Amino acid sequence: MAQSYCPARVAKPRDKAKCETGVQLVERWCLAPLRNHTFFGLGELNRALRLRREALNDRPFQKLPGTRRQLLETLDRPALKPLPATPFEYYESKKARVNIDYHIQVNSHFYSVPYTLVREEVDVRLAARTVEILYRGKRVAAHMRSYVKGGYTTDPSHRPKSHQRHLEWSPSRLINWGSSIGPRTGTLVQQILESKPHPEQGYRACLGLISLARRYGTDRLEAASGRALDCRTISYRSVKSILEHDLDRLSPDDSKLRLTLPADHAHLRGPAYYSTITRTEETHSHATTADHRPTP
Repeated sequence: MAQSYCPARVAKPRDKAKCETGVQLVERWCLAPLRNHTFFGLGELNRALRLRREALNDRPFQKLPGTRRQLLETLDRPALKPLPATPFEYYESKKARVNIDYHIQVNSHFYSVPYTLVREEVDVRLAARTVEILYRGKRVAAHMRSYVKGGYTTDPSHRPKSHQRHLEWSPSRLINWGSSIGPRTGTLVQQILESKPHPEQGYRACLGLISLARRYGTDRLEAASGRALDCRTISYRSVKSILEHDLDRLSPDDSKLRLTLPADHAHLRGPAYYSTITRTEETHSHATTADHRPTP
């Protein structure tokens, strides 16, 4: 239609009737006159609707001067603005806090921000293809969105120029802390940091080990770290699982016994068990047949 119908204003219920009137006019003056016509193609139908539309727009108002086309040219068209250069893109808004590794976690993925924002709360605009991070209304970082859970997206320009000045934490300090617990814990911390593209990406796991030391004690953490190294599961989750299941308290011999069932285990019934079941079923079958046999 040449005429543009504005949406209803907020808290103006009478506007809705004006919008619905536009739909009624189209049905009455464009669709109803063609209800008995038979069309043999979409192009033919569109041409007929176009003619009815032009007639409606040039039809004079009953109570006002002019036509709908005249109002469009004199009132609406001068106020129209060009469409945006880029289409509208839907995004979700979230809040996140920057960890000491200058990354935030969004939907199980980690995105970097300038290291000066460590421990600050930022706003996140999560679109289908991009992730924008804002601090106090100003965009401080932008990344391509990744759907890899547990992965890292890091901009090298966000890294501190000197890790020794990176707040109170650095790779060397974390390794020294692990070595103070024991040699196995120190080795585990070092391997965690070396397994990451950027050492800061391993800070979260190392800080998690510190919390485990406070919860379970240094002796158990050292034993769990050694067990993780022996199993080649170099991660915070592995050490945490070992401590939660008390696997650090098992000696190597005990662990072997737990992984190997004895020969006379209760779940190993043997061939005699099944032969007994077969004889029992046959006896029950003969008894059932005898019960249903007709009396002579």
